[in-house]
This record gives sequence, structure tokens and C-alpha cells, in this order.
Amino acid sequence: MSSSSTTDWPRRLAFFLLLLAPAMAAEAHDINITGVARVILQESEPGSYRLSIVDSQVPPLFNIERILPERCAGLPPAAFAYRFSCEPRLNVDDSLIFPWGLSGVLVIANWLEGDGVTAYIPGDGAEIEVPLTQLKAGAGSWTTLAGRYLVIGAEHILFGIDHLLFVLGLLLLMQGFWKLVQTVTAFTIAHSVTLACAVLGVFPVPGAPIEVLIALSIVFLAREIVMGQRGSATLIHRKPWLVAFLFGLLHGFGFAGALGELGLSDADIPLALLFFNIGVELGQVGFICALLAAYYAINRVGRDMLFSIERGLAYGLGSIATFWFIERLPALVLV
Repeated sequence: MSSSSTTDWPRRLAFFLLLLAPAMAAEAHDINITGVARVILQESEPGSYRLSIVDSQVPPLFNIERILPERCAGLPPAAFAYRFSCEPRLNVDDSLIFPWGLSGVLVIANWLEGDGVTAYIPGDGAEIEVPLTQLKAGAGSWTTLAGRYLVIGAEHILFGIDHLLFVLGLLLLMQGFWKLVQTVTAFTIAHSVTLACAVLGVFPVPGAPIEVLIALSIVFLAREIVMGQRGSATLIHRKPWLVAFLFGLLHGFGFAGALGELGLSDADIPLALLFFNIGVELGQVGFICALLAAYYAINRVGRDMLFSIERGLAYGLGSIATFWFIERLPALVLV
């Protein structure tokens, strides 16, 4: 062996160990490398839970009750796990607060009623709050669930401007009380069908294409309103319930997109879906009643003023919806 190779072997060994060190550290002390803790929450029986921390380098929880809701109590720990109980059981209104200044925590929750659910929750540098709604916890009592999703449904329709403008377009398109009833009923049935199918997993919710088509549906309504004001009545004017049903199918997918983001256990989906839909209908009926009251008030002032307002609304609907349509088109490329 040459003298140069003899003198170089310490440097070669040091270089090899330098390359190996990150892999060794990642295997033994993963929390130091990623800044993410891994936690398993296991519901062993109704109201009884085990909390296991996978990473050995995570600071221990000296007082388990500090991270739990007030109604929960710590139990004697088991091997490699903390134990606690809650009465009533943990639900979507609860959170676990870990006193760790880490980047985040990866939580696996295993509930009695279903399969495991995994969620990554980022930290704020001082603590990590884990809302159980992201882990599909149960809703608690059925009255709590019903009230929550009733409000969410009403808020979704009342703050969903594109849905409200579509309803406004339907009202401007039709004439007569019975056509109003038929059209609103058709819209309700249609979006209820697709909402249920999407939430229950029968059909996926194609977000970007649906948003583009919803904008296009309002453009179409605006055009039909203007054509009717010019005296060119079509099948849509004679049977507005038909267009309400067809486009209502699209809007149902739009509602499902909002409902799907809220985190539901499988057992709670049917009841939540029912009351979310009822909330949507209550909000929709309230909006229609407000529009009808405004219509009759303006009609008393003067028919010419009412016609001018309707024409302005039709062009306004078309302009806003066209802007939305163009704005949402790039999202199709990113799907």
C-alpha cells in the first residue's frame, strides 16, 4: 500500500461517516430532523382513550389533563401510552392542545365507529391545537349536530353569492305564482340529489369544472332574461323549472364541496346532510321572500321603474357571471 493511501484513509472514513450521520439521526431522532411529532389517539371503549406518542424525543406530557377539554380526566398511564376518559365523549367541538414548539403534529385517530383518520396539524411555535373536527370525531348529541349543520346550510346559501344570483335569475325569468313554485321545487330537488350523491361518495365532487359551469349557468340565465324582455320567449320561459332542475344538479355539487370540507364521521353524515339541506332551503326561502317583497314594493311605485330595474339586473348578472367564468377558467388547467 502506498504512503498516500495510508495517510488518506482517516479523511475517507470521516467523509463516509459524515454522509451516514443524517440517515442515522433521522432513524433515531426523527423529531429533531422534521420538527413533526407523531401521535396516535385510540378510543378503546365509549368515552375511554389512549394517547400514544411515537417519537421518543418529544417532550413528555407531565399533566395529561392540561391538553384535554375540561370535562376529561386523566387515568393511570399504560405502557407507552397516556390514558384518559371524557363524559360525554370527545366530539367535533373539542380540541387537544399540545404544549410543543414544533412545526406540527401528525395525528392518527382510531374511533370505535370507523376506520383510522389521519391529519397533519401545523404548530404556531408555542403550542399545537388539534381540532377534532379535522379527525372526524363524533358530533355528540343529535340536537347539537342538527343545530350546527342547520346554521351552516343557511349561512352557505346566504353568503354564497353565485347561488343567490342564480336564484335571482330564476325569479327574473319566470312569471306567475305556480311557475315560481314549480321552479323553486325543481331547483331544490335537483341540488338535493347531487348533494346527497356527492357527500355519500356516489359521485366525486369535481371542484374546478363545477365552479366554471355554475358561472356559465348564470350567464345563460342572464341571456334568457334579456331575450324575454325583448319579446323572444323560448322553451325556458315557458318551462323555467326545466333549466332550474338541470342547473340545480350543478349547484348541488357546489354545496357538497362546502359540506365535504367540514369533517364528518360516517355515522353522522345522513343527519348532517339532512339538516344542512334544510338550512340551505330556509336560507333560500328567506332570500326569495325578501326579493318578492322588494318586487311588490317597486311595482307599486311604477311599472316602468320595475322594468328598468329588471333589465339592469339582467345585464348586471351577465357581467358578473362572465367575469367569474373567465376568472375560474385557469383552474381547469390545474386540475
